[in-house]
Amino acid sequence: MKPFIDEQFLLFGDTAKRLYHDYAEKMPIIDYHCHINPREIYEDRKFENITEAWLGADHYKWRIIRSIGVEEAFVTGDADPREKFRVWAKALSRAIGNPLYAWTHLELKRYFGYDGILNEKTADEVYDLCNEKLKTLTVRKMITQANVKVICTTDDPIDSLEWHQKLRAEKDLGFQILPAWRPDKGVSIAKPGFAEYIEKLSACCGINIQNFEDLKAAYLNRLDFFEANGCANSDHGVDALVYVPATVEEVDGILRKALSGQKITLEEAAKYQTALLLFLTEQYSRRGWVMQIHQCVMRNLNPPKFEKLGPDTGFDAISNRLDTVSLAAFLSEAETRFGLPKTILYSANPADNDAIVSICQCFSAPGIGCRVIQGSAWWFNDTREGMIAQMTALANIGVLGQFLGMLTDSRSFLSYTRHEYFRRILCNLLGEWVDRGEYPADFETLGRIVEDICFYNTKRFFGFQI
Repeated sequence: MKPFIDEQFLLFGDTAKRLYHDYAEKMPIIDYHCHINPREIYEDRKFENITEAWLGADHYKWRIIRSIGVEEAFVTGDADPREKFRVWAKALSRAIGNPLYAWTHLELKRYFGYDGILNEKTADEVYDLCNEKLKTLTVRKMITQANVKVICTTDDPIDSLEWHQKLRAEKDLGFQILPAWRPDKGVSIAKPGFAEYIEKLSACCGINIQNFEDLKAAYLNRLDFFEANGCANSDHGVDALVYVPATVEEVDGILRKALSGQKITLEEAAKYQTALLLFLTEQYSRRGWVMQIHQCVMRNLNPPKFEKLGPDTGFDAISNRLDTVSLAAFLSEAETRFGLPKTILYSANPADNDAIVSICQCFSAPGIGCRVIQGSAWWFNDTREGMIAQMTALANIGVLGQFLGMLTDSRSFLSYTRHEYFRRILCNLLGEWVDRGEYPADFETLGRIVEDICFYNTKRFFGFQI
């Protein structure tokens, strides 16, 4: 029987096949945004079973499993690993059209050599096969096998970066693990735990934070530390960027109010966020860092589940809160004051594609080109249709050839096949345009575009030394 995932998967014409097999397939991977744990790379973790490797921290899969009505014990609880895997197999078989179906089978083929179909009937067979392979398939081998050259993790400013330092000391690692600055807890002044977090930041850098100048000094201390440890990449998860300028005195008062435990209004939060993000953006510009901004997610929509399981457990959704006027005003103010850093903009809402691309096109620069660029189809959009819609918007309004390609945004070391999934979709999209006569069959140019999107654009944009 023909394997479900064959070498022409998602490639529906000769042009698409040539673009993928001659150009995209051989390109290394730069995974410039993910949530994997650097400690597990340093210790070269070996997973006990495929349930642990696949389902241990993947809220994408948890949402699918819950949809068939099982008890939480089979999702995030303490049910037997084999039983959890059986439930996952049952849920997956019903998820027709969901990218997780393709991702799962790509991972089974690439890492475990399995060409069959995962379902209730094959669950035990697959479970045993994967567990046997996992006896020797460590996380470093997963990374190397996927031809990954750079991984950027997601790190809080108070992180010690201990594991990054240990990894940097290894001379023959074969790939780079770099920190990425993620200061959300200090930006989200209206969220629970803000005052307690600022206390931790104060202790971390030895600065008693009482006002905005103290806060900036503390962040400068940590920015220097991160830069010394190889960081050149920042990332912000912003529910909604609302641009509201304020005086230093106003921001001081808002910060003191929050530190004393008082409730912050939405306007006060916006003023504080605006001031802090402008300060941080200036630092990124001066240091030559890339800034990423993720928007339009409603988080923790199921309060009882959030209370029990915490954040990032599968209870988030798309919001329609992209304020294009605020985003444009923020970028314009940063450009006027100190010059924007290289910036990547994401929205979880696919309706925002055209607006984001049109804003990005206003901030090109000599020697760089697209200095502000739309990021890959993110989170709820990294489906086949979502990727096509995002790339088509970028092609229609901007310059697709400057695109930075795919990232995993994942907590799993098996997820690098998402890059393959993306690359096949990219090549098929370009192939369709060529086959319809909308672009010449100039494979020298087409091949360069494919290789740039898959690898070289990201390498140049971030300045990675590979």
